Amino acid sequence: MKIYHIPCLEDNYAYLIVDEATREAAAVDPVEPEKVIRAADEAGADIKLVLTTHRHWDHAGGNNKMKQLVPGIKVYGGSLDNVEGCDNKVENGDRLSLGADVNILALHTPCHTKGHISYFVTSKTEEVPAVFTGDTLFIAGCGKFFEGTAEQMYESLCVTLGSLPRPTRVFCGHEKRICALR
Repeated sequence: MKIYHIPCLEDNYAYLIVDEATREAAAVDPVEPEKVIRAADEAGADIKLVLTTHRHWDHAGGNNKMKQLVPGIKVYGGSLDNVEGCDNKVENGDRLSLGADVNILALHTPCHTKGHISYFVTSKTEEVPAVFTGDTLFIAGCGKFFEGTAEQMYESLCVTLGSLPRPTRVFCGHEKRICALR
């Protein structure tokens, strides 16, 4: 599995997860679809899935355009969020596959939004796993508590994400955010 960082907007990241055996790819939060598709073309990958962490425009705002540009693409998002363009709702514990070697586990990590999903990604080739945390976990903190409580954020960070195996690579949704509590 290979992961590509795609800078978007001012400080967002979209990501491309590529199964190296089949060259099938998943796009995470493709807010600028043209950039994501260009990255896939450069990598020689074929985008099959969109994994949306939550409904905010700077994460889900490119989903409908992705559906126009990539016919037949499947767009995933949390069942408790009203994710733009989502046609495949996921719950905590749902499993998806990508290509021949990549497994994706949906983890409900609420508080930033009530239906926020982080995606834990593993490969059958036993490489280091990855988690895509959207706006739940940043490099220097966590996302704003828009629809949840401190207890929910604690559960999301310390229990759900904190229980992932070490080492797990963390891919967050923004570069310059810090913890901002309301």
